[in-house]
Amino acid sequence: MIDAHHHLWEDLTRRDYDWLADLDAIRRPYTVDDLTAVSPADRTVLVQTVPTVEETEEFLATAAATPVIAGVVGWVDLTAPDVADRLAALRTDALVGIRHPAQGEADPDWLVRPEVIRGVTAVAAADLTYDILILPAQHHAAIALADAVPDARLVLDHAGKPAVAEGGYEPWAEFLTALSARPNVYCKLSGLVTEADWARWTVDDLRPYASHVLKSFGPDRVMFGSDWPVCELAATYDEVLAAARAFTDELSPAERSEVFAGTARRAYRI
Repeated sequence: MIDAHHHLWEDLTRRDYDWLADLDAIRRPYTVDDLTAVSPADRTVLVQTVPTVEETEEFLATAAATPVIAGVVGWVDLTAPDVADRLAALRTDALVGIRHPAQGEADPDWLVRPEVIRGVTAVAAADLTYDILILPAQHHAAIALADAVPDARLVLDHAGKPAVAEGGYEPWAEFLTALSARPNVYCKLSGLVTEADWARWTVDDLRPYASHVLKSFGPDRVMFGSDWPVCELAATYDEVLAAARAFTDELSPAERSEVFAGTARRAYRI
């Protein structure tokens, strides 16, 4: 089993975690020991939480010292003219991808700015993935990015954040169908519990969204991610994993193996 999406933040005084300001339930250190205490995964992918190279460098050092962490999705300034050199300076065997949280950008077309496309092209040239973290207003830009950089391996985080709590199936489902038609895009079966009602969600609430992910992308382009410890706002690691297993219970053993290991292995070159 590969958990394709989790985070760590071991020292909240080291940098500004402004996005945690109103999330008291998870505003505490989360360490490698905390991860291994809750996760049964054989390997994991550690994903950036703040837009700093310093965090990425620390994560790469953590991965080098922690066999369970198979890869790091880090951060680099995609808009920098020397982005290729910056990627090369970070490069270790543990660096498997780059993410800039586009959801934090005011411009809904940020992903298709020329300098961003140039940066994602450099990420692809370095044989790294680019993780797409977006809100619904940016769905159109994700499709345009996939078309603009067809040689890039793109990974949609958290299934594009459907509005589960509001029952918002469309236009999200139409977007996902359209994005899945781009063969260079993978999708993470992750983050659904925190898009639902944190206190009252059920597996059946999430099932239509998970089913559409699997139907659209197919098991060979879907990967499980816990989104731990962010998931703890709504669910324990065990509950997230149990839900993912329920979503995939009608798949064949080979297809489940893709969702829980094979897709992540291919997408991230693990």
